[in-house]
Amino acid sequence: MREAIKMSLGEATAVSTAPLPDPRQLEIRDFGSYALIIDARSPREYANDHIPGAISLPVVNDSEYAEVGTRHKDDPHAAYLIGTQYALRNIASMVESLIVKYKPDDRILVYCFRGGKRSKLWADNLRTIGYQVDVVPGGWKSYRRWVMASLETLPRHFEYRVLSGSTGTGKTRLLHALSRISQQVLDLEALASHRGSLLGAVPYQPQPSQKLFDTLLLDALRKMDPARPVWVEAESKKIGNLQLPIGLFEAMIRSTPLHISAPMSERVRLWREDYAHFAKAPATLVELLTPLKPIIGGDELDRWRELAAQDQVDELFARVMSQHYDPSYERSTRRSYSTFPLSHRIDLDSLLPERLDKVAADLAARFG
Repeated sequence: MREAIKMSLGEATAVSTAPLPDPRQLEIRDFGSYALIIDARSPREYANDHIPGAISLPVVNDSEYAEVGTRHKDDPHAAYLIGTQYALRNIASMVESLIVKYKPDDRILVYCFRGGKRSKLWADNLRTIGYQVDVVPGGWKSYRRWVMASLETLPRHFEYRVLSGSTGTGKTRLLHALSRISQQVLDLEALASHRGSLLGAVPYQPQPSQKLFDTLLLDALRKMDPARPVWVEAESKKIGNLQLPIGLFEAMIRSTPLHISAPMSERVRLWREDYAHFAKAPATLVELLTPLKPIIGGDELDRWRELAAQDQVDELFARVMSQHYDPSYERSTRRSYSTFPLSHRIDLDSLLPERLDKVAADLAARFG
């Protein structure tokens, strides 16, 4: 490996001294102190977002919830009657199958959308049994406001070590190598279930909702130590359909990035592994990249189509990277990182795991 250091990191980026986000701001204990966190909302609401560690124990399921809502428009009393019948049957079933497993002195947290009827139904029954129960005041709505406020401030408490570099240079794998040696790593693409760019969708793994991504991100950051640096991959403001919090993005671009490069042969080999589905169907890759025609030109796009039709996958991968991703990466990085021309340069001769492990150890010793 050849490594040329262009400048030192210099003084650490200023970090926030504001109080760290704490669930006690929601008038509850830390989430980890509860033996059970019950999301009393419908399964659809739970899938959209939920408190970390919560399990879905809906008072009414999706179809029952819709039925109660429809009836309420014309006859609120009838809606409450049928809703209560559904709720008591459902709670009884879940007490018998799940709640009975918890010890009498276990503390339970319950929440619904606004901290109203659905939370009360669960809390009253659990307290009758003898459990200690807390209810989130204001429910998920209050929790969501806390998440958004926390994401405005918490990212600014950390100093970031940003791995930059064009696609295929092994940044994500290097993050994983750093994680294996107990460095603090924030893997944004894993949280977003997306590798970024037009090609970034992960087969059979839909992205979470924006709200759930925010929850996952905040949960990851809250588990980290602000006294230690956080390693992260350079990203644009969006990963697929998901938006990065502005506080995190601004904190990242204030850092001096570590620029990773690798030989094209290694990058193509990595693409064959990470994008095996495109290696099997190269025409699909070109189809996804068709919206780039105004940027790369019709002649270049036609060349990609020819290579795909001839199943010349390695040449296609290399050409897509060299003719689009490399210049695009440099333009975006120069816009975002004012220190980019002076960034640390880490030139890798191999992206094999054993080589990346050695690089990770060296980076941790220098900058960890």
